[in-house]
Amino acid sequence: MTDKKIFIINGSPRKNWNTDKMCQSFADGAKSKGVSVETIYLYDLNFKGCRSCFACKLKGGKNFSRCAYPDDLTPILDKISKCDGLILASPIYFGNVTAEMRAFVERLLFPFFQYDKNFSSTAPKRMETAIIYTMNISEQFLKENPLGQRTKNAMESIETFVELVLKKPQIIYAFDTYQFNDYEKYASSAFDPVHKAKQRDEQFPKYLQKAYDEGVNMAKRILCRGIMQDSL
Repeated sequence: MTDKKIFIINGSPRKNWNTDKMCQSFADGAKSKGVSVETIYLYDLNFKGCRSCFACKLKGGKNFSRCAYPDDLTPILDKISKCDGLILASPIYFGNVTAEMRAFVERLLFPFFQYDKNFSSTAPKRMETAIIYTMNISEQFLKENPLGQRTKNAMESIETFVELVLKKPQIIYAFDTYQFNDYEKYASSAFDPVHKAKQRDEQFPKYLQKAYDEGVNMAKRILCRGIMQDSL
């Protein structure tokens, strides 16, 4: 095992469901190359989004470029800012990432996002990044339906700020996911349970493999960069 580390931020409340399984698969891929992985479950933490106190923007302040609000997220933010890779993983709820993920993104990225003419970044590292999205809608719906396009716009907003502050993220999708153990128990006539089960059994394993492969690839990039830095 190397001293390189990846943090996976799981923004889903449902453990061992779609998003969590994608995270586990990504972690397995990275670990296969000897990189350490730690998964953080946002729904296990007591925290809120940005308080707009602007302590992170105060000239000469002790918390410049650092979120000053003390809660469960504070020590985690300090660790993440120095890691080698960061994965944001979230289901799509009502056309966007979960509220917990959005709050996390505010707390992590805004302190590093500077109000200068270039909107420059003061993040300690330009680390490897990726975003995992799981969603009930199909890829076609995301691309062609007006609601899907609005969802895509919301996702791209987060991707833009990740790129500005840290690095352009790799995007990993899992479409048309299985939501319920028994579709007959829920008011969900828009969806065909037989089709959903087929997607779960045939397509979702392919998404898991994609997550695994991206974990391998990120670990390789991190290790390669470490070798190059050591040779300088």
